[in-house]
Amino acid sequence: EDIARLANVSKSTVSRALNDSSLINPETKERIKAIAEEHNFCMNLPARNLSRRQSCTVGFVTHSHQCGFTVEDMFGLEIMSAIGSGLDELGFDLLIIHMKPRDTSWAHQYFDSGRVDGFIMMKTGRGHAYSKLLSEMNAPFIIWGVSEPEINGCTVTGDNLSGGIIATEHLIRIGRKKIAFLGGPENDLEAQLRQKGYETAMRSADRTIDPKLMANGDYLMDSGMTGMKQLLEKTPDLDAVFVCGDVMAIGAIEVIQNSGKRVPEDIAVVGYDDLAIATYNNLPLTTVKQNIQMSGKLLAQNLVQSIKTGVVTHVTVPVELVVRKSA
Repeated sequence: EDIARLANVSKSTVSRALNDSSLINPETKERIKAIAEEHNFCMNLPARNLSRRQSCTVGFVTHSHQCGFTVEDMFGLEIMSAIGSGLDELGFDLLIIHMKPRDTSWAHQYFDSGRVDGFIMMKTGRGHAYSKLLSEMNAPFIIWGVSEPEINGCTVTGDNLSGGIIATEHLIRIGRKKIAFLGGPENDLEAQLRQKGYETAMRSADRTIDPKLMANGDYLMDSGMTGMKQLLEKTPDLDAVFVCGDVMAIGAIEVIQNSGKRVPEDIAVVGYDDLAIATYNNLPLTTVKQNIQMSGKLLAQNLVQSIKTGVVTHVTVPVELVVRKSA
């Protein structure tokens, strides 16, 4: 504890440095060892072994407003289940950590106490703000989302650019002329790449990118309904829409049908994710399939690898189009 105070680091960082963990950068490691030597600190073998013992538990970080996990967060539920299965195969448990906005105490509360060996967070839009904190704590973590230079932990993401391309190409191939795009939040990197894929496919087919054919949502059903209403108001004769998430797509279909138009005869709809809800709906949804089972297992495997070796990985998972009845 005294060494941690003198070095201005956490106790877990001191322990890792004295055990030559690859998670600690060499400069910090040497500084901690120098302080320990200066104060005649000696780590006996039983204590050393104890400090190296893992909890074999990983924290899945959710925000307080996500605690209920409704049908609108089907992606989060499905990937969390896959992560749990992947961790179970590796002998690790999954602990759900509910975090309040702008609160950082959870990181120290769970990691410094040894309750978890690392963290899993969803999307860089939510997790990016905490990646710097976890890096400074030398806490292993992995994010479901697009890799960025500022993120010093592992990432796993779907091939969002290809997903946007194949969804739009399908709508072009079936003869649709006015193809709208209903995206996610403007600052969401995954949504940005899907939009880039849409625009790439449109330009390749010599189609004009019309701002009136574009709207944004937040992956929730209400935003799919609101966004679809906006698109129909601006372009009543649109005949297709690529929606950035299945849950939003279900909301969009409801608005289309309530307006007196038919899906897919009047307006074809393609979603994204291939959640279970895509097949349970009365109108099975054509969608871009993210391999959620594979992605969840990769999140589990790569985090555990990082916990054990300090290796940081970035993986992009392929996507594919699943054609059903909506387009």
